[in-house]
Parts: sequence; C-alpha cells; structure tokens
Amino acid sequence: MTPAGGAGTGTDSERLGWPKRFLVRLLHVYFALSRGMTLGVRAACFDEAGRIFLVRHTYVPGWHLPGGGVERGETAIEALFKEMREEGNLEAVSDPELFHVYFNAKVSGRDHVLLYRADVRQTAERPADREIAECGFFPLDALPDATTEATRRRIAELRGEISPAHYW
Repeated sequence: MTPAGGAGTGTDSERLGWPKRFLVRLLHVYFALSRGMTLGVRAACFDEAGRIFLVRHTYVPGWHLPGGGVERGETAIEALFKEMREEGNLEAVSDPELFHVYFNAKVSGRDHVLLYRADVRQTAERPADREIAECGFFPLDALPDATTEATRRRIAELRGEISPAHYW
C-alpha cells in the first residue's frame, strides 16, 4: 500500500498549529494527574513482503509505529489489537510477540511503552481522517524522511543492529 494522502507542504509543526500542540500537552497533563502510571502499546507491524507499517498523526509530527494508551479495564494485547485496527485496519496473522518495555520520560515521569512485533494483513485501505493524516507500509530501507528518531531506533533494535534501549 502506498501512503494515504499526499506528501503535503510545510513541516509537520507548521501543519499542526499551536492549538493542536496545546491540546496534546493538555491531555498529557490530564493523564499524568488522573493515573498513577500510564501504559502504552506500540506495534511493529510487518506485512508478508517484510515492509513495516507506519502512521503520521494529525496532532504530532513525524511517522510513528501504530499504538496508543492502555485504558482502565483493558489488557495490553486488547489495546494493541484495537490500535492496529483503528490506525491501519490491520489484523495479526499470528500472535504478536512482546519485544521490549521502554520508559518514556519525554511524556511524563511515569509513562511506559510495550513494543510488540506483529505479522499482519490489512483488511482495507485506511483513509485519512481527523487522527491519521496518512499511513502505509514501507520497505525498511526506504522509510519516509520524517520518520521519528525513536521509530528509527526501534526498527534498528528489531533488526538486531543495536541493543534495545530502556528509554523510548
């Protein structure tokens, strides 16, 4: 699949605007105050051709692995399947494997991320909407230029090129 939407113009920060950046920060503050610890999941999703699935959100710059927060009463694997479905119309073709657990100090002093590796298939194209600007499968040697450094590090860890870090 090719990325949904066009390449666009301007930087991600210019496209986001200060209201969306402020809202994202406000949500992080709310979660920090309302939860003792936050837990998130991310999925390194690979198709049968070995390409990785990445998403570009409307509210944060760069290309990322799909994922999100684990909600109260939800298991990590339920959250993973939900995020894969919502962000890419993806379903696992085998059991996802937990790759590593990271501390994400950039978000708060209590945020942890579980990274899973999953072999997937896409059930339908994922159109752009208010959350996802574009998404798609990419060869590991041809990632989008705006792929975040954290995402690039996770991919290098998955490939065995570097040891897994403990910080996102």
